[in-house]
Amino acid sequence: MSEDFKNVSVLIPSMDETYSLSQTVDIIAQTCRPEDIAEIIIIISPQKTTPETIKIANELITKYSGRINIYIHGQTLPFAGGAVRDGIKLARGSHLVMMSADLETDPSLIREFIEQSKKFPDRIITASRWKKGGSFSGYSKIKLICNYIFEKSIALFYFSRLSDMTFGYRIFPSKLMKSIRWEELKHPFFLETALKPLRLGVKFVEVPAKWKARTEGESVNGFFANFKYFRTAWHNRFMSAGKILVDKGENHNEA
Repeated sequence: MSEDFKNVSVLIPSMDETYSLSQTVDIIAQTCRPEDIAEIIIIISPQKTTPETIKIANELITKYSGRINIYIHGQTLPFAGGAVRDGIKLARGSHLVMMSADLETDPSLIREFIEQSKKFPDRIITASRWKKGGSFSGYSKIKLICNYIFEKSIALFYFSRLSDMTFGYRIFPSKLMKSIRWEELKHPFFLETALKPLRLGVKFVEVPAKWKARTEGESVNGFFANFKYFRTAWHNRFMSAGKILVDKGENHNEA
């Protein structure tokens, strides 16, 4: 399904981030080899992304011109999951990373993602806040307890040893991601990107990640929206491989 690692497409949806978007791209540029980066796609919402964010994105394009291919894409599918689904369709690298622009997904970890993908090109390399060496900072105690219970429950339900399926920070083989029929448009999409590959028998490698609450912008994933994850987990648990994979010639990014 996949191939040897050649380079990675980095997908960064952004709505109201300025300095954190700039730091995210700067850290990637400072810590990764240019030849390992196929492109950085900054995915914006034509209706919701602020002019300040678009200005920063254009400044980054100019700053890294000739070194890293950075461009802006106006998303066609709605919400956070839809933005990433747009990016999956566009990605030209052998692998792709999905992350956020708010520094909750530590950009310095991409270098480790790449190194692991070079060793295990057919696997999904995923960040875990629960793995030894990972941590949470600025996460409420109630959310922390709920997340722990949910992660353990879903792992048991899927007979998996993964410790952090809801954290949407991973590097995937691009061919795998393009072959799957994605359904979610909102934040449960990030859980879906773990569940559907699990159902297909894809192997994962977890690396510890330190999570810090955003200091810029406003989260669009409210606490009670997290309960929708249970529906996503149940929906995908007994789905056949034939329903998970797209038919030949099908545009899997259409909602």
